[in-house]
Amino acid sequence: MKVAAIQMVSGISLDANLSEALRLLRQAASAGAELAVLPEYFCFMGQKDEDKLVIAETPGLGTVQDFLSDVARDLKLCIVGGTLPMATDDPTHVANASLTFNPKGTQISRYDKIHLFRYDNGRERYDESAVLLAGDTPTSFDLRSRAGQDWRIGQSVCYDLRFAELYRALAADVLLVPAAFTHTTGSAHWEVLLRARAIENQAYVIASAQGGRHENGRRTWGHSMVVDPWGEILAMQSEGPGVVMAELDIQRLHGVREQLPSLQHRRL
Repeated sequence: MKVAAIQMVSGISLDANLSEALRLLRQAASAGAELAVLPEYFCFMGQKDEDKLVIAETPGLGTVQDFLSDVARDLKLCIVGGTLPMATDDPTHVANASLTFNPKGTQISRYDKIHLFRYDNGRERYDESAVLLAGDTPTSFDLRSRAGQDWRIGQSVCYDLRFAELYRALAADVLLVPAAFTHTTGSAHWEVLLRARAIENQAYVIASAQGGRHENGRRTWGHSMVVDPWGEILAMQSEGPGVVMAELDIQRLHGVREQLPSLQHRRL
């Protein structure tokens, strides 16, 4: 199954971000992708955290959801919409939600980011809990490839990557990590954590990232990549917008699990 990790450098204009996402998704579809994963905050990187509240959407209604549905249907592509702000019962907080649309344009999953980023090194300070409401439900979906192979796809977002227990609970064939890692934390931990999650779960990892200098002054690490179940990086892009393509081989997946059997994958 051909997959695409979409890397972006999203800005403060929703329309401009969606236009750029469309360009990259078209590129992925033209290259034969069946599954494309957009990065966290693909549709919007505001000047301040509270800006997320302004563009929050309700389930089934909103510009970003319509965009994802229409593009998935038009390109006949399964699209994981990175994340977008979704309204909650608390008007001061939104959910950081990752929505998946199948090639018919139907939403087939929603995952709300569970682990919220908090970091303070004396120079940079982030606290997502100021405007985000944490999710509480591990989420996966099933995807049948054009070749007729069934894949279990486990969802996560960015800071989730540091919490190995989430991925064990997913017990998936492919793990998704749309992200907006800071340059500081990404340079230290992004690759090693992605490869660790692939190795310990004997699963492919598709990590789509924000990568570059944003209009709001933030700098993200990028290095979108696809990692195989042995921990080998199949494809990667360091910075700037682009499409990272790779082919997932289900026989490779089965082979690794047969060589290193675990209770998690005993069904193989």
